[in-house]
Amino acid sequence: MAKKDLFGKFASAYVWGNIVAVLIVIAFIALGVRIGLDFYTRHGESIVVPNIVNMQYDDAEDKLDALGLDIAINDTGYNEKLPPDCILEQSPDPGKRVKGGYIVYVTINAASPPTLVIPDVIENGSWREVRARMVSMGFKITEPEYIPGERDWIYGIKVNGRSVKAGDRVPIDAKIMVQVGDGTRIVTAADSAFLKDEEVEYGEREVDVPDYVYEEVEVQVDAEGNEIDHSSHSDVPNP
Repeated sequence: MAKKDLFGKFASAYVWGNIVAVLIVIAFIALGVRIGLDFYTRHGESIVVPNIVNMQYDDAEDKLDALGLDIAINDTGYNEKLPPDCILEQSPDPGKRVKGGYIVYVTINAASPPTLVIPDVIENGSWREVRARMVSMGFKITEPEYIPGERDWIYGIKVNGRSVKAGDRVPIDAKIMVQVGDGTRIVTAADSAFLKDEEVEYGEREVDVPDYVYEEVEVQVDAEGNEIDHSSHSDVPNP
């Protein structure tokens, strides 16, 4: 009987010991998970976003990584005064508080200026229409070059003295000079059928008249004033 009671007490102590051990293990696991999550996400801790504008991308990446923040490029721009891969803009702005692991989006400086495609406007519109269209597309339009032609009509486009055509790509900061008619072209009646009345301009043109040389010739006439034809008599033999 005593042995049975002793065994029962031992078994009971063993069971309870296992239960306690399991509970301790579960507690340690929960605590470890909690600490791990806090370490990974820095739960409850806010980080002040630093100013990384004008920094090189690699340097900015290292700085944000040391603070527990990530970086990603979402756009490119161009500033000729800054080196390539220099950060032009950032989001969120400096001074904002974010949680660890937050992504800071940046705009970096491109190595060369972006380009624009020349639209189909040559001989396809007036100066006012073409200028408004190209300015809205981002082109930098200079004063036009006026050439002989129908008033305000577009005859060509030049970039740095070089003629370009529709479909050509030019740098976004290139100076665009449009060749515009100055209204000195002579418009014929056939041309005017394709133009508005207010666009038709008539002009005068000098015509070279050749100098004619006149030679006096003496002609014999009969009593009635008719020219005497000597050719008919010249063929008749003398008797």
